Amino acid sequence: MRSWCCLLCSLLLQLLQLSAEPLQGNKPNFVLMMVDDLGIGDLGCYGNKTLRTPNMDRLAQQGVKLTQHIAAASLCTPSRAAFLTGRYPVRSGMAGHFRPGVFFFTGSSGGLPAEEITFAKMAQQQGYETALIGKWHLGLNCESSEDHCHHPAAHGFTHFFGIPLTNLRDCQPGHGTVFQLHKYLPMRTAAAVLLSVAVLHCSGVMPVSRRLAVVLLPAVLAVLAAVVGFLCIIPHLNCVLMRGHVIEEQPFSSENLTQKMTQEAVDFIQRNSERPFLLFVAFLQVHTAMFASEAFRGTSRHGLYGDAVQEVDWSVGRIVDTLDGLRLGGNTLVYLTSDQGAHLEEVSVRGEIHRGSNGIYRGGKSMNWEGGIRVPGIVRWPGRIPEGREIDEPTSNMDLFPTVVRLSGAEPPPDRHIDGHDLMDLLESRAETSKHEFLFHYCNAYLNAVRWKPRNSSSVWKAFFFTPDLSPPDGHGCFHTHVCFCTPEAVTFHRPPLLFDLSRDPSESTPLTPHTEPAFHAVLAAMHQAVETHEGGLVPVESQLSPDKLMWKPWLQPCCSSFSRLCHC
Repeated sequence: MRSWCCLLCSLLLQLLQLSAEPLQGNKPNFVLMMVDDLGIGDLGCYGNKTLRTPNMDRLAQQGVKLTQHIAAASLCTPSRAAFLTGRYPVRSGMAGHFRPGVFFFTGSSGGLPAEEITFAKMAQQQGYETALIGKWHLGLNCESSEDHCHHPAAHGFTHFFGIPLTNLRDCQPGHGTVFQLHKYLPMRTAAAVLLSVAVLHCSGVMPVSRRLAVVLLPAVLAVLAAVVGFLCIIPHLNCVLMRGHVIEEQPFSSENLTQKMTQEAVDFIQRNSERPFLLFVAFLQVHTAMFASEAFRGTSRHGLYGDAVQEVDWSVGRIVDTLDGLRLGGNTLVYLTSDQGAHLEEVSVRGEIHRGSNGIYRGGKSMNWEGGIRVPGIVRWPGRIPEGREIDEPTSNMDLFPTVVRLSGAEPPPDRHIDGHDLMDLLESRAETSKHEFLFHYCNAYLNAVRWKPRNSSSVWKAFFFTPDLSPPDGHGCFHTHVCFCTPEAVTFHRPPLLFDLSRDPSESTPLTPHTEPAFHAVLAAMHQAVETHEGGLVPVESQLSPDKLMWKPWLQPCCSSFSRLCHC
């Protein structure tokens, strides 16, 4: 009789445990968080002593901290394309040969091609509910203002609440003109045309009739007026907040925006607590223009930038606490990263320093020095991934694609090359070394540098084929152009390449030479061979960042009202 009672009690306990935990089968959930322009040196768990990031630090304590986690690009658009697809952005056409290397207009026609497959689309096919909350920056329209061919929904995200472009300075009143667009728009060209015509006329080489001058001058002035007018209305055009396919605010207000997006994430988790879900939270912070909710303003020792970092940390804590409160933590892989390093040239028009820290690493955003591409990488999965570990092996933001795809029950598509590698063997201690023997660092579509971690070696070699021309020359950024460029006139080529061993010189302070490194020529020969093999496997594709794809096209412009009201709602 006693044995039957014990058996009955055991069954009742099992039933109670089952009723307490949401039933989701064997499929894990995914909460993937990407902070914009966050430096690796901004987090306490990566060595910061002056910013308070307790929630991100707690994630690292409860999971694994990756110390050589590398973004596939040092700018937003190509880095995010690589993250979602597991492929170098040059493979999808999300890297160009021109300035700039990202989308500047919601009315551009470029974007993540329909042929590309994201981990969200693969998870969606496996029955997952999927959501993107925050920044997209991978295009919107192709042929009309409402076709939404590049919209997150076209790439596997059932739910979208966020901005299709990025957080520009003009989205914050009083922060200045949009990304200093005078560097890209044709005002200088128009002035040069006027000057050239005047010189040719005065020299007698090309006499210009008074009638032609009367026609030419107003035409050029009209172009300049159009540009100025365009700059005046651009805040309304580019600062778009969408819910699904509908514009909710234009221009959006950043006041409490992180709070709203955090609540959106919490609501999504609560709605889907009994089914598998994938949530991608792409924070607008800490990209310029800086903002922080009232509750966080003045709370840090690093001005508005520090306030924004600490608000992101609060948001991370709220999202993770929601998971744990619903007892979903043991069935959820949580990942936190940044799309690239901190933007070192970021200074407001009022002279405020709005940049983060890349720690001991050289360079920052838009550069392939370690400070531009070595980013935070934290993964937590209680009961599945050991707590409090550090992994000092090369990993990539492209690794999330095969990791998520396989855990969701699918396999990476066999019809394309996937550059990322499944992280689970490393995370669960089944492997001690990374599957990335070589990593290729692109600056736009130009192959800039190569990283090599030989098997059974502690060395991590890195060779630069060119480096950006800094301004001032002895400085640490390109302050004359706000970001460093990759085009030939903006860089210095190195033959032989600059070679570093990151295991001995992580700050990339002293290039090696044949005199200081006996293996100099052998290392470069191996890297050149790897480059040849890599480039031989690239298939030519249409660039999504060509001048034609980048330019503003009025007929593609999303607008919540008539243009006569300047798209204001």
